[in-house]
Amino acid sequence: MKELSVNHLIGIKYITKQDIDLIFETADHFKEVINRPIKKVPSLRDVTIANIFFENSTRTKLSFELAQKRLSADVISFSAAQSSVKKGETLIDTVNNILSMKVDMVVMRHSSPGAAHFLSQNVKASIVNAGDGAHEHPTQALLDSFTIREKLGDVGGKKIVIVGDILHSRVALSNIFALQMQGAEVKVCGPKTLIPKYIESLGVTVEPNLRKALEWCDVANMLRVQNERLDVSYFPTTREYSQQYGVTKELLDSLNKEIVIMHPGPINRGVEITSDVADSQQSVILEQVENGVAVRMAVIYLLASKIKN
Repeated sequence: MKELSVNHLIGIKYITKQDIDLIFETADHFKEVINRPIKKVPSLRDVTIANIFFENSTRTKLSFELAQKRLSADVISFSAAQSSVKKGETLIDTVNNILSMKVDMVVMRHSSPGAAHFLSQNVKASIVNAGDGAHEHPTQALLDSFTIREKLGDVGGKKIVIVGDILHSRVALSNIFALQMQGAEVKVCGPKTLIPKYIESLGVTVEPNLRKALEWCDVANMLRVQNERLDVSYFPTTREYSQQYGVTKELLDSLNKEIVIMHPGPINRGVEITSDVADSQQSVILEQVENGVAVRMAVIYLLASKIKN
């Protein structure tokens, strides 16, 4: 059986194109499983997974839990808000206490960039990064690429624009790494204040004009403004942001081609996209959610296979 080249999923930059191909092949199988009348397989009946979320999450947390339960794993969920971390306990002590209960894998979201990597170096368990600060969110990038592959047949050769708050977005960085690894061309679009100065060093072009970006691309991945990470104001008003960088149905209909609209969620309707865009035939937002379960099942299954071996 083919296996991943890594023991942890910390970030896209740590894996290979072959790893992505294997994850997608496995996700194809699991997508078929979750569309059966009986949606469960006994693959991980003897594996225990801890979900440790130090930041708020709805979709990612639910998606991971559902993926784990579809694989018949034993799942424990941990919220930092109700934990001893509030009493000053360190991250390693917290996780080691959980691991002493014979946990095999940890899915962790943390506000500090590098937290998942740090953990992988210091504890004996397989670590899956569910988002670390403004650094990476690898499973989101994988499910985005999987959705593009499903919709357009292949990621290679496609033109993808990522629009919005690139500066604070772990989704943007992971997507850039994943898309380029698969041979896609990537541009970013957004207010100058929300584009990192280093972005062109990653082989990414900046297109400040939204219409030009949409006329160029096959797929537009719309990001929300990360208000919870903004310590100062990066643009005058939300209304002005929406006028310059929000996608409306009128704008889409005025293009000379049909493009695919993606969004990692949660959507701020009326800001980065209007409701009629989010709910349109060109939107694959709900497909992204469904594919998230299949892709996360694939990641967990492949990492757990390495634990068993």
